Amino acid sequence: MGMHNFKDLVVWQKRIDLVVSIYEVTQKLPQSERHNLISQMQRSATSIPLNIAEGCGRETNPAFKQFLGHALGSSFELETQIIISTRLSYLNQDQSEILMQQLSSIQRMLNKLIRTL
Repeated sequence: MGMHNFKDLVVWQKRIDLVVSIYEVTQKLPQSERHNLISQMQRSATSIPLNIAEGCGRETNPAFKQFLGHALGSSFELETQIIISTRLSYLNQDQSEILMQQLSSIQRMLNKLIRTL
């Protein structure tokens, strides 16, 4: 095991919650988006906790920090995909706001964790 236990990180736990939310929301998107937005949103959402977990397995803080940076980048991709989905009226304003609040909280946690390393 690396330096950190990813399952103990609140940011990882919250990220899993967001992945579940994204899967629930994308099930309601038009099937014509199955290979586009649905796939991209699910990939971006799952990429974040995967990068956090992989970073935890690294032996040095700089390596861990690099994977947290990848996780943060994926969160910005997901934020953009949520904006696009909302502008296309695939998501209503309430759904969008809830997802954006979850995402914003996660981004703040990732930024704080990156700064502490």
